[in-house]
Amino acid sequence: MRQTISNMDRRTALRNISSLVAATALPLSVEAKDEASSSDKLPKQQLRKIATEEAFNIPEIAEAISDVVKQGGTNLDLLLLKQIYDAPRTTTPPPSAQVNAADRDRVALSLLPKLLDLNEIRLADMDTNSVDMQVLSLAMPGIQIFERSRAAQLASLSNDRLAEAIRRNPKRFAGLASFAPQDPVVAAKEMQRAINELKLNGFIVNSHTENSYLDEPRFWPILEAAEALGAPLYIHPRAPSDGMAAPFRDYRLEGAVWGYGLETSTHILRLIFSGVLDKFPKLQIIIGHMGEALPFWLWRLDFMGAPGARAGRKNALKPSEYFQRNITITTSGVEDPLALRFCIDKIGIDRIMWAIDYPFQPTAPAVAFIESAQLSETERAKIAHGNAERIFKIKTAN
Repeated sequence: MRQTISNMDRRTALRNISSLVAATALPLSVEAKDEASSSDKLPKQQLRKIATEEAFNIPEIAEAISDVVKQGGTNLDLLLLKQIYDAPRTTTPPPSAQVNAADRDRVALSLLPKLLDLNEIRLADMDTNSVDMQVLSLAMPGIQIFERSRAAQLASLSNDRLAEAIRRNPKRFAGLASFAPQDPVVAAKEMQRAINELKLNGFIVNSHTENSYLDEPRFWPILEAAEALGAPLYIHPRAPSDGMAAPFRDYRLEGAVWGYGLETSTHILRLIFSGVLDKFPKLQIIIGHMGEALPFWLWRLDFMGAPGARAGRKNALKPSEYFQRNITITTSGVEDPLALRFCIDKIGIDRIMWAIDYPFQPTAPAVAFIESAQLSETERAKIAHGNAERIFKIKTAN
């Protein structure tokens, strides 16, 4: 299966997808290099920084998403995907640091070159902002919008390319493997290959698949594989599933402003209140964006969803106890020091990792946030790199 896609005409895919980015000022750089980048040598810096939710894509998946966008439909993800993957553009967007509310849609035009690049653009951004490492993951919606056999092929191809990028720059990149939840048995096999052969650091899933969530028994081979492999599963947002989509269609509520967090937090609560985290007690789950607001709701969740309560009748622990045992959060896209301090106090310093959300969020403010937040140096080191090294099994800096 992997051989079929791996041998496809890459030049055709590159030629087709390059038409989507030709009008931007950024170069397209996706070809592998024989030797590691000279950017392996970073200037000395006091605080090691590992960014843990950083997106990439490959030309074949970008082209396939473009085809889906052209077909149209009612899925809410298409609103953002159309901006990124649709027809060639004629306008160069402003630098992200200069974006105002009226320009935000235009900024999406600059995302594709950054997503496709695993060399110059990305490493230059990291060097400029003194970011030591990115933990790379396939951009939302990944391969979860495709037919199952094609999704499985593209997931394997993406994992191969990700492993290549890490081999070229092992000090700068780690990575989370994608898989096709559409076929859970095949997904579990790809998860095993990703950890045992490709030596990747965990998994990424873009929340719901076919409008269904991982608490459903048909997906349990995926959860079983993640637990057995001892590798974390990052549940990343996508727009609300079709069954909850209607109120989000107005005012662009479907995305990062509200819909992403609400959809992903609902996914986590389904895992908690279904009893799935008792069935897989060692499963480690990561969610971004300061916990998709769930840490701020934990008191009420514990009150209403304790074991034996109506919502908690299938779970053995309180929701807050699952957070302290099974769930880690990242700071991606939420640079609020008060929110960070609350999360530290509520779920514990060992359950929080720093992230940028590159290229969807600018790097410089995220770096300034972790460097300037009112933290002890022990807390800062754990959030900036220590927890990521432990959770993703990343080698510590020499």
